[in-house]
Amino acid sequence: MTLKVYLSGEIHTDWREQIIEGCKGLDVSFDAPVTDHDASDDCGVAILGAEDQKYWHDHKGAMVNAIRTRKGITDADVVVVRFGEKYKQWNAAFDAGFAAALGKSLIVVHGAEHQHPLKEVDAAALAVTDDPAKVADILRYVLTGKLPA
Repeated sequence: MTLKVYLSGEIHTDWREQIIEGCKGLDVSFDAPVTDHDASDDCGVAILGAEDQKYWHDHKGAMVNAIRTRKGITDADVVVVRFGEKYKQWNAAFDAGFAAALGKSLIVVHGAEHQHPLKEVDAAALAVTDDPAKVADILRYVLTGKLPA
């Protein structure tokens, strides 16, 4: 059974690589948003044309990025959403809500400082952890039935 996993959330650390590395040898395929911050921010105006107002600049980028995000989440069996320490990731919360609305299996990753503000997101998840390695352990268990050593 191939498991399709969408990795959503913060783009400033290597948490995605940690999960992918931890799943080596498993029948898992991964997808994610564009993690090049500048490309993600500027894709709309780079493709559709410049905007004088920052609102429309951002709006065009959000719409173009949403094509990829919707496809990735819709096709996924499992959606992993990571909330980092540095920024408020409203887009990650939106992705978690979208995944939950679609009935996707949701795993949320964040530190203790976000327990209260993310309580509703956590309540929609099937697992909540602070460690990307534990996400790999969950995926390994789901696919093999084996517990971590």
